[in-house]
Amino acid sequence: MASVLVVEDDQFVRSALIRHLTEASHTVRSVGTALEALREVAHFRFDVVILDLGLPDLDGSEALKMLRGITDVPVIIATARDDETEIVRLLNDGADDYLTKPFSVEHLSARMAAVLRRSRVPAGETPPSSEIRVGGLAIDPLRRQAELDGTRLDLTRREFDLLAFLAGRPGVVVPRKELLAEVWQQSYGDDQTIDVHLSWLRRKLGETAARPRYLHTLRGVGVKLEPPL
Repeated sequence: MASVLVVEDDQFVRSALIRHLTEASHTVRSVGTALEALREVAHFRFDVVILDLGLPDLDGSEALKMLRGITDVPVIIATARDDETEIVRLLNDGADDYLTKPFSVEHLSARMAAVLRRSRVPAGETPPSSEIRVGGLAIDPLRRQAELDGTRLDLTRREFDLLAFLAGRPGVVVPRKELLAEVWQQSYGDDQTIDVHLSWLRRKLGETAARPRYLHTLRGVGVKLEPPL
């Protein structure tokens, strides 16, 4: 059961989402504009936000950037746009997942479940407390903090999970399927999602794919993290 904010201006779609989510035992609040969504997130705690892009007052992509300025709540984009460039931009701007309209309630439920698994520590489990060090990287899984050469890294939840997972296996080439299964909690998915987050993480580590320091991609094999030479 989760607390869900539905941001959708189409009353028919909005009512259908509310009905489905409520029947699935989720607690649902809904709004029809970006500004209302920002007010809701500022005053209430949500486990996930379902965000439509075609809002009447502000484009959803701009709303996403504003949401990311005040919260790290998982955001699933609901959009009729299927342009690859647009999807990559949304992931870069902080979306956790996206659905292309029209979509089934079963598809939405599966994507929500995956996002919630990634954002929550399973009941009865405690994150490991031992600090991970690889070169100048220091990662504290318990506090979910990471530093590079003594400077705190401003990472999203997914970036931290990806960095911590790779740092826990220094020098080991991790296949993309394993990254999807362990970091994204998905048995299948688009490699582009991994590439986008790796690119985002590289920028924060001060490196590029052409001039890597910590993150190394082996084409057709996987990704590894190791200290600079």
